[in-house]
Amino acid sequence: MKNISPQHIQPFNGNAEPSTLIKIRGAYSTFQKAEQRIANVISKNPEEVIGLSITEFAEKSETSESSVVRFCKSIGYRGYYELKISLARELVVSPQQIYEEIGLKDDLATVKHKVFQSTILALQETIKILNDRELEKAVEAICQAGLLAFYGMAASAAVALDSSHKFLRINIRSVSYSDSHMQAISASLLREGDVAFGISHSGSSKDVVDALRIARQSGATTICLTHHTKSPITKVADIKLFTAARETALRSDAMTSRIAELSILDVLYVGVALRRYEVSLKSIERTKEALAEKKY
Repeated sequence: MKNISPQHIQPFNGNAEPSTLIKIRGAYSTFQKAEQRIANVISKNPEEVIGLSITEFAEKSETSESSVVRFCKSIGYRGYYELKISLARELVVSPQQIYEEIGLKDDLATVKHKVFQSTILALQETIKILNDRELEKAVEAICQAGLLAFYGMAASAAVALDSSHKFLRINIRSVSYSDSHMQAISASLLREGDVAFGISHSGSSKDVVDALRIARQSGATTICLTHHTKSPITKVADIKLFTAARETALRSDAMTSRIAELSILDVLYVGVALRRYEVSLKSIERTKEALAEKKY
């Protein structure tokens, strides 16, 4: 067994790859049973994993050494040793931040702290997994779009609607659809140069996935925003953006992801506005004037 020496532990880099635990959490729903056992062992006690040989780890997770190696490769590592180095680096850099469970006896002040803290952590972890190249590709596609169509269902529909409003204010022709029939109709009428943007926390919303599939067949560029890295929506997206969040008993991960989704779309909005600076400024001013009479 190789020992992990101090020289392997590197200082934190803000542009580093997403942490091992974030990768595992993002792909967990796609794992087979053996992979989930491996993921559970790592997630529950990462400190212990650092000291285990691959044989010991396989025994502890009730899997085989070959299964462990395949798991490591599936989340982006060359093998078990590289995964351990990554874990060690992350654990040495800073203590793990804990998403606190909200308890029945918590007063409102405590609830306030826990809710805000979990949202802050979701944003911090989302920054780690956001791929700058994918963001650049998304900004470029939106800048060139003849039409930007957002698709979302349920809670994601609110994010989609907010986003279409933002981009419309800077003169990017944008629409938002939350009705499955309208999504399909809209997607079928898109063409090359248009952009279809699907938002689904689970990545498994059939209507949104179908809309992106139809849009891609129509020649449009497809973008997805989701939490799960291997979900169905990623299979029909040319550009993939991901959020990070954790679930507690009273606060679903979709709640914190909603804030992360809005933040990512704000990044895209500002990125596009900067690329089209003069047009964006004039458009914002014109829309302000148009809305002025709507206020007291």
